[in-house]
Amino acid sequence: MRQNGTAGGTGGPSGINCRFSSMTGYFAHSPKNGITAQTYAAHIRGVLLLARRYAKEAGSYLVKDDMKFLRLIENIAAFHDLGKLDEKNQKVLSGELSASVLPLNHVDAGAAYWLQDQHFSALTAAVIQAHHRGFPDFTAEQNKGDFIFRDAAIARSVDSKLSVYDDLHQRLIHDSICFTNCDEITSDLSVFLRMLLSCVVDADHTDTSHHYTKNQSKDEQIQLQPDKRLRQVNQYIEQLKKTSDAGERNRLRELMYVACRDSLVSAKISSCDSPVGTGKTLAILAHLLVQTQKRGLRRIFVIQPFTHVIEQTVEIYREILTLPGENPEEVVAELHHRADFENENIRHLTALWRAPIVVTTAVAFFETLASDSPAALRRLHELPGSAIFVDESHAALPAALLPMAWKWMKVLANEWNCYWVLASGSLSRFWTIKAIAGDQLNFEVPEIVDANLRKQLAIYERQRVVYRYDPKAKSTAELVEWISSVPGPRLVIMNTIDSAAFLAHQLAKTCGRTKVEHLSKSLKSEDREATLRKVRLRLENKADCDWTLVATSCIEAGVDLSFRIGFRELSSLASLLQIAGRINREGLLERAEVWTFTIAEDGMLKQNPGLKQAGEVLKHYFEKGQVISPELTTQAIADEIALYGLNSKYKNILTNETLQNFVSVERDFKVIESHTNVALVDKEWVSKLSGGDLNWHELQKVSVEISKYKLDHFKIPKIIDDLYYWNLGYDDFLGYMAGVIKQKEAQTEFKNLK
Repeated sequence: MRQNGTAGGTGGPSGINCRFSSMTGYFAHSPKNGITAQTYAAHIRGVLLLARRYAKEAGSYLVKDDMKFLRLIENIAAFHDLGKLDEKNQKVLSGELSASVLPLNHVDAGAAYWLQDQHFSALTAAVIQAHHRGFPDFTAEQNKGDFIFRDAAIARSVDSKLSVYDDLHQRLIHDSICFTNCDEITSDLSVFLRMLLSCVVDADHTDTSHHYTKNQSKDEQIQLQPDKRLRQVNQYIEQLKKTSDAGERNRLRELMYVACRDSLVSAKISSCDSPVGTGKTLAILAHLLVQTQKRGLRRIFVIQPFTHVIEQTVEIYREILTLPGENPEEVVAELHHRADFENENIRHLTALWRAPIVVTTAVAFFETLASDSPAALRRLHELPGSAIFVDESHAALPAALLPMAWKWMKVLANEWNCYWVLASGSLSRFWTIKAIAGDQLNFEVPEIVDANLRKQLAIYERQRVVYRYDPKAKSTAELVEWISSVPGPRLVIMNTIDSAAFLAHQLAKTCGRTKVEHLSKSLKSEDREATLRKVRLRLENKADCDWTLVATSCIEAGVDLSFRIGFRELSSLASLLQIAGRINREGLLERAEVWTFTIAEDGMLKQNPGLKQAGEVLKHYFEKGQVISPELTTQAIADEIALYGLNSKYKNILTNETLQNFVSVERDFKVIESHTNVALVDKEWVSKLSGGDLNWHELQKVSVEISKYKLDHFKIPKIIDDLYYWNLGYDDFLGYMAGVIKQKEAQTEFKNLK
């Protein structure tokens, strides 16, 4: 069967067809929508071709084990569908019989092939087993004894036919595969395995898609070309200088840009604690373009905490970075939420990381790193050799997830040649906290801007705002009265989508719809963009003062807005500092107020339990008269951990990652605790999806993420996989919460009538 050199002979034993005498061809995918079945040989060769390409691209950045990585990919790709050669499966794949699933679990044969000889890699079997259903917890697999990485229910049957499958495979596939024992991997094994699965799954899905959509592009990718794009950024900055005031603030912005662009940093992870309004977004972009050129990197990731920040950043980046003749959407990819689908009919909606510049959320990015799902991991192999900018890094992850994230950052930096920049106006140096960094407190994370310039940039922060705290919990009616009584424009940040929408609704009922705007993830992307445009126009009109923007934390960071006064429901210190960045932004008022308050749950005002601990730390600072400043941010995280510790679930993430317990890691590593699904809010787009006329770019614009609890509670219909149709009602003011509030008010009215 296996040889020490290559496999791929032109024939097999004379009895090879004894069990397949009725077969006239061998297939990997059945006929569908008028397209003929795809042959087994064509699919395996296609997957091998793509998997080798992906492995060479990603593996070229792998510091160790690069040749083992390529060999394992070849072994996996060549035999991943071996079980499809079973006679029962062939009857379905040929179109002779119809079935929604294959009669025999086809991944088991490939796993069995590599497990039958102890000299060959169990890792190969593990990835083959995972290429449809995802990685298991390896601890549980090891408890299966002889059936590790196998389907125990069919294992003996598959073993009895394995030589027949193998001989037939050798006859059909004329490709030289080098069979190498690759068990001894010196790289971090969990990340290494995810990268293996990523290459194979992407190759598998892409080849299948090419077969069913004959005219589809063959995945030609636009190159980064950092020198050319940097030239355009420099030209854009020069134009800004010509139209900007010659004031001290703009002079400092220019210094910030030059300092970031020309930084001589050589570390693999660096930091930038630039205050709000200092042009950080473009300055660090220039820095990354220089660094990708110096380090030979292929892609830039910009990780931002909130969806609407992505939309604003992408608009600027596309304007500046697109070279002549390029499609802006292919240059800068805008990925709002993780919409990952395994179903073949909607795989085309999966958002991949193939653009030279990828802008996405911390949720989508870090939960991909934690994933055991093939649909999510499909994109991961595009990450090695990237420069990664974590913007507003203080808000990227809750403290409990930082130990695991920090380990991934170091692995990707040290083993896969990624370069990281962690930046924020209220930067948390979490890597200096022992509970997060462990024993590696000496890991170098230098600043890309020198101390003298950072001191100058901080001048405008000292007298711009004053922080106040009201300890009395407020009902909806009390909040409405208090907020509307002070001069505006006013910004109010609530801790939940429900609270923000309900408060906006009540303000509109009390003060009039023209006196309130609302912004949260209950709105689809295009409505968030429209609301932001409207808010900017209203802020520019100095005569339009008596109105309030009610939002969730999605408005806290990365948005160039300036209100007269701010109100923030009790949350973390970092969140409070960020809302201060949206108040009196240019320092035109002598000292503007930012109020922290608490709520009394009534009706639909809801507290967010996930923010309770961080809120208690900030409350303690107020009660003892602590001066609120960015310098406190790292201490606040340390205090939160000291007071509440890291519960066992979060401590176990690191252990489970080390043990390759992938299911447990994905389950516990949740940036947002509540599980969400994607839902379309327009029936027209449901029809377009059914007709195959919806791509992932459009999906992001016309959908929202809704908690699984709400979807189940309101019995929202599922379209396919984890994609739903929100049928309760939607409007461009409250988004999908318009339907929720209408339902709640109807229930209240019914109870009152009774």
